[in-house]
Amino acid sequence: MTFRELGLIEPILGALAELGYEQPSPIQEKAIPPALSGRDVLGCAQTGTGKTCAFASPILQRLSAAKPQGRPIRALILTPTRELALQIQESFEAYGKHLPLRSTVIFGGVGQAPQVERLKRGVDVLVATPGRLADLYQQKLLDFSHLEIFVLDEADRMLDMGFIHDVKKILRWLPAQKQTLFFSATMPREISDLVDSLLHDPVKVAVDPVSSPVEVIDQKLYYVDRGNKTKLLASLLGDDVKNALVFTRTKHGANKVAGDLVKSGITAAAIHGNKSQTARQQALADFKSGRVKVLVATDIAARGLDIEELSHVFNYNLPDVPETYVHRIGRTGRAGHGGTAISFCDINEKSDLKSIEKLLQRSIPVVEDHPWPMEIFEPLPKDKKGRVVNPEDAEARAAAKERRRARDAANKAAAEERKARAAQKIMGSDAESAPRKKASAQEEVPAAARKKRARGYRASATLEEALTATAPAQPVREARSRRTEDFHHADPLAGDTIMDATARLLAPRPRTLSQKQERDHGGRDRRRKSARGHEPRKAETVHEAPKSEERSGRKKGSTPVKALDVLNGGNARKKRKARGSGGGRPRETVLRTDGVKDSTELSASLMKPYYLSDED
Repeated sequence: MTFRELGLIEPILGALAELGYEQPSPIQEKAIPPALSGRDVLGCAQTGTGKTCAFASPILQRLSAAKPQGRPIRALILTPTRELALQIQESFEAYGKHLPLRSTVIFGGVGQAPQVERLKRGVDVLVATPGRLADLYQQKLLDFSHLEIFVLDEADRMLDMGFIHDVKKILRWLPAQKQTLFFSATMPREISDLVDSLLHDPVKVAVDPVSSPVEVIDQKLYYVDRGNKTKLLASLLGDDVKNALVFTRTKHGANKVAGDLVKSGITAAAIHGNKSQTARQQALADFKSGRVKVLVATDIAARGLDIEELSHVFNYNLPDVPETYVHRIGRTGRAGHGGTAISFCDINEKSDLKSIEKLLQRSIPVVEDHPWPMEIFEPLPKDKKGRVVNPEDAEARAAAKERRRARDAANKAAAEERKARAAQKIMGSDAESAPRKKASAQEEVPAAARKKRARGYRASATLEEALTATAPAQPVREARSRRTEDFHHADPLAGDTIMDATARLLAPRPRTLSQKQERDHGGRDRRRKSARGHEPRKAETVHEAPKSEERSGRKKGSTPVKALDVLNGGNARKKRKARGSGGGRPRETVLRTDGVKDSTELSASLMKPYYLSDED
């Protein structure tokens, strides 16, 4: 059967021919026709059998049949790892190079700005990892209202990596009416509930038994002690090995193995979750181009690495999940090519080996003739609770603690150094550097400050000096007694003393005006009282200022405002009229009429500041 017989259109057939695709693989032959008809597909096939083409080509053909207004997201492919997302995106670009469709990929570990910019321009196909997809959707940067096709690739691995809750949350955001394609290398029973709720009357496609490895892969097993694994690996990476992918249990182990291989003269690079996305892509690109012979990876790279003609896969540590072994060795032997899978096993991994052989339903051939046979047969170490401690995990935890301890020590040393520099800056350096600091300080003084210093201005160096410079010349007690004496024995209105209205009224008044002299200051009041025949009393002291009224703003001939009238609300004059104008009337407060206006002369405010002076 050919791709043309599957019903693919000419633009896709031309792109597949340019890539060298001649005949469809079993998974493609069985999955493409129902996918083209719009049916849900449940595909179970081992990795490396062409699942990406099995769902990418029908998606491109269905989307090219209609052209909605704008470029809404019409197809979503959800994958567990960044590497797999990038490779799926590359496949969509390759298969649809002759179609007017646009695709993009989003994943975490890098800035979102470039990805958001591509989304704003509009895409037809979106390839994403769960974390970044949920992040952008919650920012309201994604719209799935026009979604037509949803693909969940490597579903079992997605669930194994803890994305089950993210997947269920994402499913609630998608439209109910859509086509769903579900592909996975294995189909464990744990995900059957999700499959039943996600797919509607699916077409089930299974080209190989569940979790069976490719038969063309040559599998070998070496029993070797844990301390000799790196030596054995370096010896096996001879001239007959074109390139090799080495899997370790921990990230620390990947870094350590890669470093040991580099010391042995073998080009190697590590790739794992702690590496930045840029470093991971660079290491993968160097490995594909041949600049790096060995790529050391954790299980995060067991899915999604599509490397053509990968000759060898090494299991430096056996996985504790049997299905992971199938994913690892499936990196080689792809597209009909042969490959070799070599596994190392120490005394601590024999139980994992039994589980793998039980899944494969056969034993892995053992190579006994090698320089480092296993010599340690002691039981596994256990912790305080009696649980078996894996040496690889314990070493990784110890290395992580050591890194944290070194980081904390470096941060503490940096903080102490900053404190020391700050203290040295405050206290000054030693005596030898004092003249230099003084000279540099003088150079930094602005020109205006230097002119002030030349005129006698000088800033105080210390707080004590500043207090001494600003202290009064006489003692505080003497100054206080002098101010009290001036208040009681001197005229409070004769100096430049600032006082409020209450203090002025309570102060002794040595000068008063008689009624006759008081009437002389107001024409209307004088005529009214002279008609009654009152006799004025003798005046003690009179301060005449005929022009002060005009300067103070009063109309000529108006009666001046009395301080008591202001304080009593204007009732003092009425009370005086009621009592009559007899000689027993108390003396009134004398107002200065030398042109200075005080607060008692303003009925609107009693607390307005004023200034008094001897001379106007």
